[in-house]
This record gives sequence, structure tokens and C-alpha cells, in this order.
Amino acid sequence: MPSPLRRASIACGLAVALMAPAHAAEVDPRAIALERPEQIPWGPVIRDGNQQAVLVGDSAKPGFHAVMPRWLPGHVTRPHFHPNDGFIAMLSGTWWMGSGRKSDPDSTVPAPAGSGVTHFARGIHHDGVQDRPAVLLILGEGPGTSSSAETR
Repeated sequence: MPSPLRRASIACGLAVALMAPAHAAEVDPRAIALERPEQIPWGPVIRDGNQQAVLVGDSAKPGFHAVMPRWLPGHVTRPHFHPNDGFIAMLSGTWWMGSGRKSDPDSTVPAPAGSGVTHFARGIHHDGVQDRPAVLLILGEGPGTSSSAETR
């Protein structure tokens, strides 16, 4: 059994350790760029209250881009297509998608968080979210324009 002096020394050491500020490791910013969730550069509110964070590049120009849209409940798109392939990862929520020139919510299929989706160039599709918000990560080659393809 430790002596009273030994117990007091241990207690003092623990007290000092608990009062010392926690030191978080840091990475060399020349090697790694890290943006935590609270640092994501969400852009201004766009259609229907949705927002988008541009992570890399500019989807309106030629070249690689990565954007992260945050769609609110009820946001749906009309049938459309893009000139280039797009690669999408579902980060949160459920994204509903369908194909064809006619928008039909009953013909959509869910892509829950963790899903990976490819939108093929010139492939006509429509998509949206239902009752909960969703965050997507879209990677692609610009320009990432959208052309209407709806038949009414």
C-alpha cells in the first residue's frame, strides 16, 4: 500500500494533468488542408433554401470540381442532364432519383447515406429529397451545367 506521501504526490500529479490545457495535434498545412464541419464554406442560400459549399474548382468552368450541396426537405429537380459524368457520394440523409423525361416521384429509388451514384453524361434524370435534409458530395469535370429534358 502506498505511503500517504506517495498518495499525495500521485494526487498532485493527477490534478496538474487535469488542469493543463489539452494539446491537440496539428498537421503541417503544406501537407494537409483540413476543414472541420464548422469551417465548411457554405455559400449563400440558393433555390428553395438550399445551400452549396464549393470545395475545389468551379463547376461552371472546365476542369475538376468538388461541390457539396445541402438540400432541404421537398427539394426536387425537373428532368435534366449534364454534359459530363458526375460522381456522387451520399453523406447524410436520403436522396431519391429517377430517370426519364417525365418527373414521377413514385418511380424514384432511394440512395441513403453511404451510397455512391454515377450520373452518366447526357443521361436524363430527376432527383430530390423527401422529408429530411440531405448532403451530397459531387465530383466531376466542368462545366457542370444542367440542361432541361422534361416532357410534360
